[in-house]
Amino acid sequence: MSQLRTVQVLGGGSAGSSAHVGSLAAGLVARGVQVTVCAPAAVDHAYDFTATGAHFLPVPRRSDPAAVAALRAACTGADVVHAHGLHAASRTAFALSGRTVPLVLTWHSRRYAEGARRQILHLLERRAVRAAAVVLAPTSDLVDRARSRGARDARLAPVAAPAPRAADTLYDGKVRAELGAVERPLLIAAGSLAPHHGFDALLDAARVWRGLDPAPLLVIAGEGRDRAALQQRVRDEELPVRLIGCPDDVCELTAAADLAVLPGRWEGRSPLAQEALRLGVPLVATEVGGVPELVGEAAELVPFGNAEALARTVARLLGDPERCARLAEAGREQAARWPTEDDTIAHVLSVYDELAQPVAPVRGR
Repeated sequence: MSQLRTVQVLGGGSAGSSAHVGSLAAGLVARGVQVTVCAPAAVDHAYDFTATGAHFLPVPRRSDPAAVAALRAACTGADVVHAHGLHAASRTAFALSGRTVPLVLTWHSRRYAEGARRQILHLLERRAVRAAAVVLAPTSDLVDRARSRGARDARLAPVAAPAPRAADTLYDGKVRAELGAVERPLLIAAGSLAPHHGFDALLDAARVWRGLDPAPLLVIAGEGRDRAALQQRVRDEELPVRLIGCPDDVCELTAAADLAVLPGRWEGRSPLAQEALRLGVPLVATEVGGVPELVGEAAELVPFGNAEALARTVARLLGDPERCARLAEAGREQAARWPTEDDTIAHVLSVYDELAQPVAPVRGR
């Protein structure tokens, strides 16, 4: 049989989906699959897909004729096309119009919108899932949502993030010194600075932490449209918070932290949550989306938007080193039960094999 050919399509390239595509590309190439990754050039600069052995083609996150034509050309000759995210799936379905190549969609995360945008998002979800032969999702609620939007075939799928380096190779004390947290607790949060990630409630909680002695330092890693507003609050309210943008290595920050905090309105298989549990860093997270099934009993869960509960839980843990030690051990045990990258790649390959049309063997002359 000839070599299986697949095209992986990313839109904006969130941290979770980009890391997943990098892991998937490396695993597929190692198993003899020909992989092309299509994404905006900036995403490849950050994740270096060519280092996995995949071929990279820069395709902007637009739906204009030139971008669609570039994506259509990239998909020529593919046996399976795999889009990651709703926008990527919609654009790819348009590019594949008139072709019979199967489209797989991995729906990584849930988005939120209000007013007229909510209806637009609903239509986008319907269009994306109905265009796909198979929809893969990392959480049960996203599988149910895909089915409610008309997906022909929606399945729960293992989505493993690459395992971080061992904590003792990541943490050498320099990170805490550089951040100014040598003699005070360090809290880490990460994500795009957008309303649904709950950073306003996190700053409300930080107001309470000012009264602790010593007051913990909260470091938020990420960029987004709310950065200016959040930074203004930090200044005006004199909060013990630093917004540090997108660092080269969030895992290094996590390893240095006393606690990790995940305050979002919805989370699937959050990279921060996975890193924290694997590294034995106690986690406080909102009880939303796929978080409960991801962390089990290995994290403290609070309601979304409840700053009082968030502040109280963090303060309690900072004063209870025995509970933190138990959470750290439970986190490592929980992480050991998660699907591995090999599990993820094997599952995706089984889907590809199911969908790809048989390829005629090459005959000798």
